[in-house]
Amino acid sequence: MKIPNSKSFGEAVKIRRKKFGYTQKYISEFTGVSISFLSDLENGKKTIELDKALAVANLLGLDVELNERG
Repeated sequence: MKIPNSKSFGEAVKIRRKKFGYTQKYISEFTGVSISFLSDLENGKKTIELDKALAVANLLGLDVELNERG
């Protein structure tokens, strides 16, 4: 899936979280990030901390790749 912006990234995280039946509270307790951070992430806030966003994606089994445009 191509992710062109923070809103798309957040939507992908939210969809995956709900697919597993996880609450934001569960993710927060497991990763140590705050519930407000998760809410901001899922709502596409543009100033999210990348390391935390990647940790959440990783927990949800989402790979983040950078590929050169050809």
